[in-house]
Amino acid sequence: MALSFKFDTEPINQVLFAGNSSVKLVILNRPRKLNALNLEMVSQILKNLRMYENDSSVKLVILKGNGKGFCAGGDVVSLISCSLIGHWTYPMKFYGKQLILDHLAATYKKPLVSVINGVVMGGGAGLSMNTTFRIVTEKAVCFSS
Repeated sequence: MALSFKFDTEPINQVLFAGNSSVKLVILNRPRKLNALNLEMVSQILKNLRMYENDSSVKLVILKGNGKGFCAGGDVVSLISCSLIGHWTYPMKFYGKQLILDHLAATYKKPLVSVINGVVMGGGAGLSMNTTFRIVTEKAVCFSS
């Protein structure tokens, strides 16, 4: 049985970084996938959060999602697809970096706020639960098993 893959066109910038010198915004930008995280996104977020943490002018960092969800967790379809064709190192790298990101969020030296609006699952829940503050809107929907 041959596996076939359908590739969606993704936004060029899957994570947007905005704000001013003292308040930084980290915006997950895969709305068609409910902002499901991939390795590139986790790597970009880690890099920028570390940079903001070491920048004395940054006083606050806000995490939010574009579209109808904060974050649907890890991109499980791509992780399973990679595993099925023998690329098991991708899921390993992804989950390793995801856990590092969760730890950084939990130990962040500055206020880190997650705005949870819409769907939040798996790794998205893990990331948001570890921030200093969580703003949960009336549109938040959390799934767990």
